[in-house]
Amino acid sequence: MKIFEATYDGHRIQVENKWKGEKLYVDGELQDENIGLALRATLTGELKADNNEAKCIKVTLGGFLSIHCKIFVDYVLVRSYRIKKRI
Repeated sequence: MKIFEATYDGHRIQVENKWKGEKLYVDGELQDENIGLALRATLTGELKADNNEAKCIKVTLGGFLSIHCKIFVDYVLVRSYRIKKRI
């Protein structure tokens, strides 16, 4: 299992990547999940800003020889990861 994290305006965004699926958590609350094995995945969610405005979260995961994870908030890249898999 791999865990990817980002912080945005004091909110914790966490992505769990397992061989049998992915999950997106915002401040500890499950927002989206994919079940099953895939070379690519997209997760979506939202976070509430202090002024009660909702901001869109999008996470892209994929790769064959390495895992790529990109976390976007309102279409702006917040964090990017690349981890090589051991063969």
